[in-house]
Amino acid sequence: MPDVVLPALNEAAAVEWVLRRLPVGYHAIVVDNGSTDATAEIARLHGAQVVSAPIRGFGSACFAGLSAATAEIVCFMDCDASLDPIALPLLVSYVERGDADLMIGSRAARKGAWPAHARWANRVLAFETRRRTGLDLRDLGPMRAMRREPLLDLGLRDRRSGWPLEMVLSAHRAGWTIGDVPIDYLPRAGRSKVTGTVAGTVRAIKDMGRMLRNDGRS
Repeated sequence: MPDVVLPALNEAAAVEWVLRRLPVGYHAIVVDNGSTDATAEIARLHGAQVVSAPIRGFGSACFAGLSAATAEIVCFMDCDASLDPIALPLLVSYVERGDADLMIGSRAARKGAWPAHARWANRVLAFETRRRTGLDLRDLGPMRAMRREPLLDLGLRDRRSGWPLEMVLSAHRAGWTIGDVPIDYLPRAGRSKVTGTVAGTVRAIKDMGRMLRNDGRS
């Protein structure tokens, strides 16, 4: 069954809910990205494998989790209760059937779940990605499923907020079939380190903008 990488920074309010809703047989790898609360302890208590990624950054946490994974199929999702793990088998089914090499959960936001500044930024980045690649993607969402070894072979290097976009651009260059499917996007537990603040969104835009500029030179 798949491994599920859950990057986590001070997610003590959400991690139990996330882990309790993981489908049976899915193995949780909670990546503690420098939490100062009880995130790691709660995750262990509820049966997760806990990996430390002391260098802050979304990509740093994702890469640490990927390095610890052993399953044929690996999934990624946020650990803030904004995404419901019960959607994971839907994404995984596309990969298992060979209908997609990378399947992304396209966020259908409930009221209050997605701040306007973050929603706008995602739309702009998704549009630019479609324009450059021809992919019919509505979202660059954080819930994803793919096979582990081909992902490792992509050699992703970003360790900040550019990781999700780098994955899509690199997979496209490698000839992967990439698709998305709608999933619910819920109000998160606690305050987001990225989308919950304008400053966090700006940092993500800068990181992803760098990815797009570098892609244009490749």
